[in-house]
Amino acid sequence: MCLLVHLIYLTVIRNKKISETIIEVLLKGAALITILVTLSIIYILVSQAFHFFKEVSLWDFLTDSKWTPTFSDKHYGILSLFSGTILTTLVSISIAVPIGIIIAVYLSVYSSYKARNYIKPALEVLASVPTVVYGYFALIFVTPFLKTVFPTIEANNILSAGIVMAIMILPMITSLSEDALNAVPKAMREASWGMGATRLQTAFKVLVPSAASGIIVSIILAISRAIGETMIVTIAAGTKPGITFNPLHEAQTITAYMVSTSKSDVQVGDTAYYAIFGAGIALFFFTFTLNIISFYIKKKFQEKYE
Repeated sequence: MCLLVHLIYLTVIRNKKISETIIEVLLKGAALITILVTLSIIYILVSQAFHFFKEVSLWDFLTDSKWTPTFSDKHYGILSLFSGTILTTLVSISIAVPIGIIIAVYLSVYSSYKARNYIKPALEVLASVPTVVYGYFALIFVTPFLKTVFPTIEANNILSAGIVMAIMILPMITSLSEDALNAVPKAMREASWGMGATRLQTAFKVLVPSAASGIIVSIILAISRAIGETMIVTIAAGTKPGITFNPLHEAQTITAYMVSTSKSDVQVGDTAYYAIFGAGIALFFFTFTLNIISFYIKKKFQEKYE
């Protein structure tokens, strides 16, 4: 009897080790797939952009102020596309960040359980709306409304696209910022209240600084999401590349150019075709640099408040 029990025990232990080995292999395989996909994307961008930079010098690409790959007078200056991308992102972030953090503070500090049950699903609905719907909302509703305030605004403009992009990224900032605020130890709130601080003082002098790293992560993710947005800027911001600092004007972003050109009559193998990958690798390096900067900013804040 003891021998039988011992054999059963050894069999269970052996099967458990086999199961754990299989699970470990599957998890490593999943991690490897993500790495391979990332490397494949980088390889395609670099290999295709190599053909572009054989025809266009890197200096002209970075310094020329015109972007006209499909015109007879060809120019390949990425600055004009960067201008539209950065300005649209700045408009959206300047609106979404303060509103998102205020909503997160309200949900974390002030709101009742019943209020959260209404507000959280409403934010999730905003996150689930297709971006093409946001684009036509900007074109049909937001732009005509802005025209009553700014009569000189163009039919396609940066401000309208930026406002709607702010609505799109608002749930991301709010949700992640609220999670960061809720992760602050309850003892810190109670200590602040015990010293006579109001809820407002506790929120912005204790909770927000303590959750700064998580809030910064939410902002960086929102910026990356705004930079990579395609349909809203294609429909609302326009397809006219040019360097501008006026959000009332039309502009084209990098993603909007890539979409419009890939659907046009550009021949595969032409320099205008490879310009898509030139713009794509510029966008990749831009977001990559942004993520590196955000990593160091997050690390500094964590060191400061740990």
